[in-house]
Amino acid sequence: MPRKPRLAITCGDPAGVGPEIIAGWARSRARHIVDVVLIGPQGWLDAACSGREAGGVAVGKPSYRATPGLPSIAGARVALEAMRLAAVGCRDGSWDAVVTGPVSKEWCARIDPGFVGQTEFFAAEWGGRPTMAFSGGRLRVVLATWHIPLSAVPRALTPAVLTRAVRRAFGLCRAEGVRRPLVAVCGLNPHAGEGGLLGVEEKRRINPLLERLAREFRGLEPACVPGDTAFARALRGEFDAVVALFHDQGLAPLKAVDFDSAVNITLGLPWVRTSPDHGTAFAIAGQGRADGTSLANAVKLAARLATSTAWRD
Repeated sequence: MPRKPRLAITCGDPAGVGPEIIAGWARSRARHIVDVVLIGPQGWLDAACSGREAGGVAVGKPSYRATPGLPSIAGARVALEAMRLAAVGCRDGSWDAVVTGPVSKEWCARIDPGFVGQTEFFAAEWGGRPTMAFSGGRLRVVLATWHIPLSAVPRALTPAVLTRAVRRAFGLCRAEGVRRPLVAVCGLNPHAGEGGLLGVEEKRRINPLLERLAREFRGLEPACVPGDTAFARALRGEFDAVVALFHDQGLAPLKAVDFDSAVNITLGLPWVRTSPDHGTAFAIAGQGRADGTSLANAVKLAARLATSTAWRD
């Protein structure tokens, strides 16, 4: 019988909703699907791991206690330290994958001015060229670019970037059990450029590349699909994944239909990293209102990807 995947789950910002939804998962029967260690402040671990099978590794000062809804420098340090420990644990063979609780980019950047997100953090720790992807149950979205200004997107859409996104969209589909994936790539401009009337990027650069890639990736649409119809068509079952060219193009429709269930996946790195597709939600932290569905799905998907090679380049 194959061993269960070994996962590290980081607390995220201790003042956000991450600790409470992770503790809720640790109390559920779902914990039996994986071998898990929780990483966070000692006080939280004492409560989350008490009488549970999930073990814990403490970070931060033993005396630290978070106040739900009130972020702090001390809490951001705990979040960053938990992430670093998880990254090291994968490198030394302790864990097969990491599930990260939500952090505040703003507060983490107060400690590490170069911090722009957990995707980039784990890429720096592990090496590799990451791709941000999401699986929500109704939609599966892969981003060609993400945490950059909208004005920088056209220049960033190089053939290498687009090819990588397409390849990883197919890999993610196969890792999730889709045998013959159908994949669409959104256009950059309204109506995918309307033949050059509303923008020339599709006609001059993107469509010729997609036509060539379609000969390699059976099931790829050989030209851009307008962004205002691609996701509706995916919801009807015409596509198994949609490659969005920039952050909000993909995240707006995904969060409209899969907000409580979607999982954030970092592809292209040596180890699996997933997270809930929501933020710290400081405004409702500690009130028992946070939905843990996305976190539970992130754990299940991390376990599945940890035992698959289909998502790897």
